Amino acid sequence: MNLSIPQPLFVGTIEGVPACTSDTDTQDISAKFIVMVLLQGAQHFIVDDVPFRIDAGFGETCAPFVFVLNVARASKLTFINASKVPLRKVMISAPLSWMNWLISAQSDGVPALKEFLSTHLAHFRIDASRHILGLAEQLMHPPIGMQGEMRTLFRSSRAFDLMSLTCVDLAAHKAERHSPHLSNARQSERVYNYILANLGEELTIETIARECGGSVSSIQRHFKEHYGVTVFEFIRRSRLELAYDALEREGATIGQAAHLAGYNTPSNFTTAFKKTYGVSPKYKRR
Repeated sequence: MNLSIPQPLFVGTIEGVPACTSDTDTQDISAKFIVMVLLQGAQHFIVDDVPFRIDAGFGETCAPFVFVLNVARASKLTFINASKVPLRKVMISAPLSWMNWLISAQSDGVPALKEFLSTHLAHFRIDASRHILGLAEQLMHPPIGMQGEMRTLFRSSRAFDLMSLTCVDLAAHKAERHSPHLSNARQSERVYNYILANLGEELTIETIARECGGSVSSIQRHFKEHYGVTVFEFIRRSRLELAYDALEREGATIGQAAHLAGYNTPSNFTTAFKKTYGVSPKYKRR
């Protein structure tokens, strides 16, 4: 076993200042794999004459995201400090030598990640999930009681978690680009999960499309292909199932069940329920 393992991670956070550094002179940087969670603010920088501008916004317009950049060789970096908005940012970087060692040590490595790491200035951006935002906030503000080496271990563990989640998304994104069917299936799954999580809300196809990242027509078409029913039929059935459970397990009234199923009148609910389940809802009450 090769025990010459390079130092793995740099973990840093910035909060309350508009720039990473006041130094705008060009500096030398080594080959590295960078994962940045931009929670607030904007950055403009240039690597080997290639400009990068990223902006998470501020206040009510804030839209945090994850930005991944691969610097495959020693490079020149210049910061352009134009923004006045205070940054909130988590920065994780791993030497490319360590990432390559990690890949070479695996028998079941991920080709998409290997391809990404072999490409100079390859970059990737995803919206920050709730899990990633939680990890980023823990990195920004570790528990007060953790000091010294315990604080370092805590931050390193959260950084590894965050980096692994990002690599999973990166690999999935690469796979989707080469497989439209897989991309469509993942979008349909997002729609499915979003509907089930928001059955009590007003669900329009426009809202679903906006929240799940697709056009109205593509979401309707792909959902029908994937699940065999239309989006609205799935919503109707899911709400009826919710009402069925409320009647059978909780002893809900017909009026309460009708409300859960999205019907304005108990009579319309009773008709739909009987058509779907073959019996009147009154026979399903506990």
